[in-house]
Amino acid sequence: MSSYIGIVIICIGMVFNLIGCIGLVRLPDIYNRLQAATKCVTMGTCMVLLGTIVLLPDISYILKGVLCGIFVLITSPTAAHALARAAHASGIKLWEKSVVDKYEEDKEPGIVHRIEK
Repeated sequence: MSSYIGIVIICIGMVFNLIGCIGLVRLPDIYNRLQAATKCVTMGTCMVLLGTIVLLPDISYILKGVLCGIFVLITSPTAAHALARAAHASGIKLWEKSVVDKYEEDKEPGIVHRIEK
């Protein structure tokens, strides 16, 4: 029974990863693509790790799965934020139908926001 549950969880994770990959190809600008990559692929990867833990309930697999999940949950949003901030600082424009630019609104005086070429 647990093998079926593990396979279903892994399949759900694969669907999330597929949706994230489609978002990387189909979305209009880097900021929207980072959103798809961060949310969908992080969720998909964590679901695949959870499914693996359910399929292989040995303590070493559980420990490795939990550590990898924590690593993905910490590094993926942090990397996406750094990439989005660097793209904005480089002057990459938002999609013309974007309605909010929080980086532009939150500029602090004294901090360099544009990369000099």
